[in-house]
Amino acid sequence: MRVRWASARRGRRLEVRRRRLPPSSAPRPSPGAARRGGGQVEIRLPKYGSERDVPPPDELLAVLSRHVDLGHRGDWLFAGGEDNPPHQNTVGYWWRKTLAAAGQEGIRLHDLRHFYASGLIAAGCDVVTVQRALGHAKAGTTLETYSHLWPSAEDKTRRAANALVEEVLGPDGARRGQVGRIRRLTCGFTR
Repeated sequence: MRVRWASARRGRRLEVRRRRLPPSSAPRPSPGAARRGGGQVEIRLPKYGSERDVPPPDELLAVLSRHVDLGHRGDWLFAGGEDNPPHQNTVGYWWRKTLAAAGQEGIRLHDLRHFYASGLIAAGCDVVTVQRALGHAKAGTTLETYSHLWPSAEDKTRRAANALVEEVLGPDGARRGQVGRIRRLTCGFTR
């Protein structure tokens, strides 16, 4: 199965083809689809030659497998008319309809791309990993957009120090007044 999911740009999001790949192969995005005059569908590679491997989570593959098990037939997992990928206006309509059914508003489909990137960063992925997942040609593009989400040196130091204190005192040790224990543990290292 070729999959390109949350990292995809709007015109590509639902262009997922069913294909069998060897188990060792990561799912790869399918070529994009665009409408030409007369409604014909033209299949082409993503913009700027950004075709790449996007390893989807097992949970997403399970959902897509269930979609197929429920009787989906055809080349495209999400098809518009005549088993072609849906037009971007159709995708936008489906998105707005889904938001309304969920009682949500003001969330753009493109916001899922930012959600995906911020989730990768929160999970500790480095700049190059996020760059590749999003298909940015340059790491600078990723940094210009998402640098504020990576932890600063102070954030990392604070997190490490908190972990050290928790290791010594336990989760609530400082709140229970066990500060004296720190003095006993560090007295050999003070001047």
